[in-house]
Amino acid sequence: MKTYHRYVALGDSQTEGLGDGDDVSGYRGWADRLAEHLAAANPDLLYANLAVRGRQAARIRDEQLPVALELRPDLATVVAGMNDVIRPGYRAAEVAGALEDMFAGLTAIGAHVVTATFPDITRVAPLTRPLLPRVVDLNERIREAAARHGVTVVDMYPLAFVTDARMWHEDRLHISSVGHARLAAAMAHALSLPGSDSTWMSPLPTLPVPAAWRTAATELRWLVTFARPWIGRRLRGRSSGDGRTAKRPLLAPPAMNDQPMPGKSGIG
Repeated sequence: MKTYHRYVALGDSQTEGLGDGDDVSGYRGWADRLAEHLAAANPDLLYANLAVRGRQAARIRDEQLPVALELRPDLATVVAGMNDVIRPGYRAAEVAGALEDMFAGLTAIGAHVVTATFPDITRVAPLTRPLLPRVVDLNERIREAAARHGVTVVDMYPLAFVTDARMWHEDRLHISSVGHARLAAAMAHALSLPGSDSTWMSPLPTLPVPAAWRTAATELRWLVTFARPWIGRRLRGRSSGDGRTAKRPLLAPPAMNDQPMPGKSGIG
């Protein structure tokens, strides 16, 4: 088993940890959880998390990649692209190119890079059905770029349990604490870390099918509570990441089982 000493996470809100904590108590998220698993194997591990919510792939490349390269990681995770997929004006080749630039830059300095594909979002939020072809195409582009650069891919798309409602925060934009724990376990398994195995792929216990009226009420509440504000931000040209910076811009030992506060300094 390879021992990692410097882990750097690049990405957007999922890597920052939204859905696993809040702005008051702080966010944990799958990358923090993975860092804790890595530290259990190597107590000398140093960890930085450069992710910022709302960031699109090109901006992640432009802002986070130079910082990551300066930190000289031997392990890096790159998970990005969904913020591009859900916005008007999506350009698949540009998004895939930004991801490949990050794969190429990080592997060129000797880092082991891990990435992930995206789930069938129509099973999470049915109103996103028109976006499914984008997701399928981007996933294939991620797999192809990863193969060219020796990047490890955690392929989430084929797994039915990933779209279980319990895997997702009620906003349906971010995975829940359960989802973050599963993704961290998937990454650990992909890296063959001690104590990891394939149980992260086990389906969640079956729940009764809700009544039709309850499903309709849930959809309406989601539209009013989460979809409408998101659309409003897009129309105003705003992002949830405006004014935000990385929560862990510098390499440091991961705090075990903590929920670090959102960053107010570091990269933009």
